[in-house]
Amino acid sequence: MYSIRANKTWDLVKLPKNRRALPCKWVYQLKETSDSTNPKYKATLVAKGFRQDYGVDFDEIFSPVVKMKTLRFMLGVVAADNLELIQLDVKTAFLHGDLKDEIYTEQPEGFMASGLEHLVCRLRKSLYGLKQAPRQWYKKSDDFIQSIGFARSQER
Repeated sequence: MYSIRANKTWDLVKLPKNRRALPCKWVYQLKETSDSTNPKYKATLVAKGFRQDYGVDFDEIFSPVVKMKTLRFMLGVVAADNLELIQLDVKTAFLHGDLKDEIYTEQPEGFMASGLEHLVCRLRKSLYGLKQAPRQWYKKSDDFIQSIGFARSQER
């Protein structure tokens, strides 16, 4: 919930008459740590995106993936030039994707706003489970990478 609030993921609003709120659920995981003595407990709020309707809740879901030949080329350059390769993991990646669609979810179980239980969440950012979440994350990360001077490689 800290990440959701920090990213200003939603606004509480009254549900418009011609719309419906998607249900959401908590998914719990027990993650092993590197020393394997103190496991980490993780909870992720997931929208039930399988209930989304095309043309109402989303239009596009495509998100590009890396081509194997590009990955092999990059690893070859790293190996040939004895470079250091660093992999990054973006925590709460999908919570950074800005939504253009008007999507509503129910308030999450255990975190309903006191006295405002009749309101729903109008999403400003993606949640895991939404059909367009991967695409929105890709667009946000691609825009940032290009804004700092990187360019896409051109396939020949």
